Amino acid sequence: MSKIDYCFSNDYMVLRPDRAGPFELLHLLFSPKVGRNRAVDCFTSTEIRSFVRRLAIFFNLLLQIVLLSLAGPVAAIGAAVEFALNFMDNIFQGKMEYPDRSSATYRSLTGLIDGRVDLDKSIAPADSRYHASLCLMASKVAYENEAFIRDVVTQRWQMEFVKFFNCWNEFENAYTAQAFVFWAPDAEVVVVAFRGTPALDTAQWRADVDPSWYKVPRLGRAHAAYTHALGAQRNMGWPKWVEHVKGKPNKVYAYYAIRDAVKEIMEANGKARLLVTGHGSGGALAVLFATVLAYHREKAVLDRLAGVYTFGQPRVGDAMLAMFAERHLDRPKKRHFRFAYAGDPQPRLPAGESSPAHFMHFGLCLHFDVSYNLKVFMEIPGEASATSSPAGFLVSRVNAARELGRSVYLGYWRSAYFREGWVLLLMRVLAVVLPGLPFHRLHDYINAVALAAHIPKDE
Repeated sequence: MSKIDYCFSNDYMVLRPDRAGPFELLHLLFSPKVGRNRAVDCFTSTEIRSFVRRLAIFFNLLLQIVLLSLAGPVAAIGAAVEFALNFMDNIFQGKMEYPDRSSATYRSLTGLIDGRVDLDKSIAPADSRYHASLCLMASKVAYENEAFIRDVVTQRWQMEFVKFFNCWNEFENAYTAQAFVFWAPDAEVVVVAFRGTPALDTAQWRADVDPSWYKVPRLGRAHAAYTHALGAQRNMGWPKWVEHVKGKPNKVYAYYAIRDAVKEIMEANGKARLLVTGHGSGGALAVLFATVLAYHREKAVLDRLAGVYTFGQPRVGDAMLAMFAERHLDRPKKRHFRFAYAGDPQPRLPAGESSPAHFMHFGLCLHFDVSYNLKVFMEIPGEASATSSPAGFLVSRVNAARELGRSVYLGYWRSAYFREGWVLLLMRVLAVVLPGLPFHRLHDYINAVALAAHIPKDE
């Protein structure tokens, strides 16, 4: 990439770990002239006089370099573990066959940790929890392959599968976004579900911790990595229309391909309303997708938006973007619902750049504590607390022990629906020693929504 790729933006700062050598890292520590640093793409005149901010960039670049260097080995280990667990699952089911990664029975690590895919039959479409529950399970299934997703939607949920998307990232020259769309006739909703960060994909972890941003005219500062994944264009940013990669029909851009599919199905179903959802980075893509719809003044779609439901979503923009999104998504009624669970670390990302001038949360925060009690906030509770302090460490250990005990009794106290498998129980045990290990997994969000008496909706 070159700086001309960002000419659509009137201000930007993009970290480049691929160009960060010893000289560039030392330059960050001793010179405020970051615009002259090869590891930071920004205007040449840019200066950061705060040593604390430059130090934060220094450590962030180091972290990204480490994550990129681990990407290959960790991906190989993850693929081997995933394959082995699927093979063991086949053996337990009496099938002596090697797993096929593209089959409808092959599960990702997320699916192996929590095998639930069926919708909670006790939650009817009229229930205040229905949209959240449907979106949550769709966000979970989004981690799987196309055949698995199609089978779940059509056979288990008895709904209409519309399309699976594996989308091209022009800045990374790779497929970095996946999503699927389905139609629920009984509830009269079209659902778009974005996949979050795969469990052992350190290249995607790098995107989650990256504090890079662009300032888009009329919109505000947007997280660069999620902007790239959603389909922003080199030199142009967010034009209303683009041509997909010529001669390569499989290379489609997420926002544009999904928007067109949604518009087509909603035109064919006059009463259909739209739900957009995702877990983790998938939640970031979901809220940015709805925000860009507003940016392009897609009024016909936005008027039928029933809600944007995100789970463990990181921050995606600054105060200006937050005001833009709230003006279009939360007026005249709330339509952006941002769920967070206990100590889930991902909603606190990007770390170190959480001021309104850089990144902040927006939308209604529905926070569940470790006992699955729901409280409504505008920000994540305990955001400013020092989790690395002795008191914070003690609290995290107590919470991990509470979660382990809860996992043992909940499946027997409530119903088998909440019973956890051995992989998840092992993670709970390890979490007593390793803080935060299972906090970002979807099972706690599923349990919390299922056990909630009421979820705010259009209120």
